[in-house]
Amino acid sequence: MSKRMTESQIVAILKEADAGVPVKELCRQHGIASSTFYKWKAKYGGMEASDVKRLKEL
Repeated sequence: MSKRMTESQIVAILKEADAGVPVKELCRQHGIASSTFYKWKAKYGGMEASDVKRLKEL
């Protein structure tokens, strides 16, 4: 697993959590720390992949 994930991968992982997959399970599957997950959630929570792309363009 790559150390650096793209924003669209991050959004996909956050969507899995919204769908009910436990955070602990997601972290294990994707090889991330729970603290990393919560940082991503604070930064990208509620965004769609297209929102992230638009944000990068600004």
